[in-house]
Amino acid sequence: MIPYGRQQISAADIQAVVEVLKSDFLTQGPAVPAFENAVSAYCGAGYAVAVNSATSALHLACLALGVQGGDYVWTSPITFVASANCALYCGAEVDFVDIDPLTFNLSVQALEEKLHCAEQSGRLPKVIIPVHLCGLSCDMQAIYQLSKRYGFRIIEDASHAIGGKYRDQPIGNCRYSDISVFSFHPVKIITTGEGGLALTNDPDLARHMALLRSHGITREAAEMTHAADGPWYYQQIELGFNYRMTDIQAALGLSQLSRVDAFVGRRQQLAEFYRQNLAGLPIVVQSQPVDCYSALHLFVIRLPLGDWKKSHREVFCRLRDAEIGVNLHYIPVHLQPYYQQRGFKQGDYPQAEHYYAEAITLPLYPDLSESQQLQVIAALRSSL
Repeated sequence: MIPYGRQQISAADIQAVVEVLKSDFLTQGPAVPAFENAVSAYCGAGYAVAVNSATSALHLACLALGVQGGDYVWTSPITFVASANCALYCGAEVDFVDIDPLTFNLSVQALEEKLHCAEQSGRLPKVIIPVHLCGLSCDMQAIYQLSKRYGFRIIEDASHAIGGKYRDQPIGNCRYSDISVFSFHPVKIITTGEGGLALTNDPDLARHMALLRSHGITREAAEMTHAADGPWYYQQIELGFNYRMTDIQAALGLSQLSRVDAFVGRRQQLAEFYRQNLAGLPIVVQSQPVDCYSALHLFVIRLPLGDWKKSHREVFCRLRDAEIGVNLHYIPVHLQPYYQQRGFKQGDYPQAEHYYAEAITLPLYPDLSESQQLQVIAALRSSL
């Protein structure tokens, strides 16, 4: 089976982890801040807070921005459920903005129209979470301009996108957002096993997220309610969580980060090979705006409905039967049973639902060979 995604682990990665295992620190040692500093420097952001998953990072980002009961948070319906769940963790209400049919990202036009209606009804969102699907940045400048008009904050769900660029600048620099979030799951661009990270240019947001990731406990004298009882003393000053990243994970991430540009460059080569060799088929691939350089975590194709004698499901199953590990990213969040119990229904976001009826994710990862790509292409042609 050719998987849709796979990590690449080098001898240097293994050695970096072994060195931590031989050190005095396995959890909260020097590797975590070293990784944070390296990622923030790479992206051009002021601060980084490493955590145990991107889901945790999204949750902390919402909390740091003051999301709570009575607030509204909007995101794309084409994403993993964590992009929406993070707001529910804070007691807020979630809503969605339909996607652009060409980029598959949150539609700025749909967002502007929805904001206008929300202003009339007094239900403007506190936070918008644009999702950089497949590693392609949303139109962040346009979303940022809308935020100035309508007063919302922005969390970039850049889980797919480390190594990508928007307007010739690294995704994650937070020029057009308050906080950006990366994921380091094994199928992502770089991996820490499990892990995530939040970037920001605001020192107060960074400090708040760092406090909340570790039980809300501080040892800083300036943050305590009274003088310390002794050198052992600490105080819990907020209700926090155990969302910390370990030194073992951070060491792997730091080693992987040295190859992030090579990983993305290889993904670009593989994607171009797909585009050239699939050009004769009436399929749709994700549009790549000229001001974007995608990290290409995923390579999604769409099979236009009505153009094929076989159904979407039949093509998908034929590919799986041919040992091609295709996948589908994603089932629209509003169609999940949990969200339908909250009042969402079929027909709410037509472009997202149309995408779901057509999308298939083809294998894409740095170690994918040309012969394997040709195998994928041949199986796709046969399936159609």
